[in-house]
Amino acid sequence: MTTTKIRPRHLVRASGGPRYAVAMAVDALGTGLLRPFLLLYGVSVLGLSAPATGAAMTAGAVVGLVCVPVVGRWLDRGARSSVVAASMLVRVVGVALLLGAPAGDIPLFTAAALFLGIGNQAWPPAHAALVATIAHGRERDAALAGGRALRNAGLGAGALLATACMAGGTAALQVLAAVTGVSYLASAALARSVHVSARPAAALAGEGGEEPAPRMGALLGANVIYVFCLNVPEVALPLILVTQLHASPVWSGVVFVANTVLVVTLQVPVTVVMSRFPRRSVLAASGVVLAASYLGFFAAGSLGRGWTAPAVVVVSVVCTLGEILYAGSATALVTVLAPDRVLGRALARFQLSSGFGLAVSPAAITALTSHGTAVLWGSLSAATLLSAGAVATGTHPATDCAVTTPRSSSATANRSRRRRKQGASTGSTGAQVTTRGSSSE
Repeated sequence: MTTTKIRPRHLVRASGGPRYAVAMAVDALGTGLLRPFLLLYGVSVLGLSAPATGAAMTAGAVVGLVCVPVVGRWLDRGARSSVVAASMLVRVVGVALLLGAPAGDIPLFTAAALFLGIGNQAWPPAHAALVATIAHGRERDAALAGGRALRNAGLGAGALLATACMAGGTAALQVLAAVTGVSYLASAALARSVHVSARPAAALAGEGGEEPAPRMGALLGANVIYVFCLNVPEVALPLILVTQLHASPVWSGVVFVANTVLVVTLQVPVTVVMSRFPRRSVLAASGVVLAASYLGFFAAGSLGRGWTAPAVVVVSVVCTLGEILYAGSATALVTVLAPDRVLGRALARFQLSSGFGLAVSPAAITALTSHGTAVLWGSLSAATLLSAGAVATGTHPATDCAVTTPRSSSATANRSRRRRKQGASTGSTGAQVTTRGSSSE
């Protein structure tokens, strides 16, 4: 069985077109400039206490999750590029509040963190829905993977640039915040200009689209555990390396850079290679790889001091491969399981599980680490294996098979492809995509 080939031009088109790709890159660069240093901005520029700053950031992330169901309903009304643009504009408001906050003003900083949190939580389901409207079959999987690789590249470049600018002190942080706001504004304008929309859920229901909403309880529950892997390079490994293994902080930087480079370079190729297998099987396999890497981290910690840190870096490559398998299959699986009329709500529910997992993982990781590395890695490995089992034993609908092209007999898909050939999918003519093709595989 053949797999989808990587054609850069087709991949860009399936991802929303050149303008949308630029919008994603600019947005990711701006986020990378500010996100790692938001806590530092509150402490250094505004003179807030570290606990108050952290609490404000946590509140922003939690309230941002509360707004995700609204985003799902908006998507089900047919909006696509407008929701993506709105998620970016909301963050412009957050940056403006940040810049306007006087020293010691915790309410304004909290409001800024709130708007930034709303935008950060709204963007993933909006982006996935837009790509699902334009691309079909395994081309959609590759487009979602390409978007993640591009976003990681932008985040990494922004973080490196911000690190280089830190020598400027508080003034540099304010400049970075201002540049971030400008980048969000520019990316919002570019995203809105592609003019992608879909048929409202009500119209689909009126044409006999009364499909039942998918039951994804096991998938969503497993996803909460799976997303812990995203915080392992940023939270767990630095904590273990510095506080328990007494290794140089440089090793933490090596792990982070290696993770970013591997995701940027391998996310699309690995996703394409794995397109010969059902998405659910790939997602379950990612859990096995992640669990094995967690056990590998535990084993690396038992080596001699001179070998421990290098061994952790090597095992982190395995962990990153598991992360790549997870990221290349999880969202794509949701897009094919969900009927068109509830796609927005399904993606919103998936984002809620991801956001919740990301929110609780730092606290869970630090709490488990306090009881020793055996408890940390053993618990993560066991929980991830259980999650992989839940994914693997779930229902395998017809939409989740390993065929690499969309179903050609679908009249709706044919109409959608004709519209895309006329430039609708990239917004080059200002036309709108009025329906999604069949998501059957």
